Amino acid sequence: MKPKFPSPEWLNALCEKLNNDEKYSVIAAKWEGDMTIVVEPGGELKEPLYYYLDLWHGKCRKVAILKSQDEEKPAFILTSNFDNISQIMSGKLDPMQAMLTRKLKVQGSMAVIMRSVPTVLDFVRCAREVSDENS
Repeated sequence: MKPKFPSPEWLNALCEKLNNDEKYSVIAAKWEGDMTIVVEPGGELKEPLYYYLDLWHGKCRKVAILKSQDEEKPAFILTSNFDNISQIMSGKLDPMQAMLTRKLKVQGSMAVIMRSVPTVLDFVRCAREVSDENS
C-alpha cells in the first residue's frame, strides 16, 4: 500500500523514489535547487504543512518537515492549498498550468523553472507514483 499524501511516510517515499528512479536521475541531472513546499489548509488538512526537499543533480539529498516556512532558505518555495495540490497529485491538474494560473505559486527563478520543464514534470510523475490513489 502506498503512503497517503501528505504524510511523513509519503515524503520519505518520495525521496527514496527520486533516488532510485533512473528516468528522473537522467532528466534531472543538471537540476540544482532545493525547495520548500507549502501546503495551505483545505479539505481534510487543517494546519499548513512545510516540506523541505534538497534536490541536486537527479538525487534527493534530504527531506524534512519544517515547523515554519522560514526554517530553510531554499532556491524555490512552492505554495498551494491542499485541494490544488491534491488535484496535481491525482493528475486532474497539470503542474505547469497550475503555475501559470497561480494555483501553484512559485517563489524563485521562473526562468530556471521554465528551462527545466521536463525535470518539473518528472518530479511530479515520481510524486504521483508514490501517492495513494485515493489522495
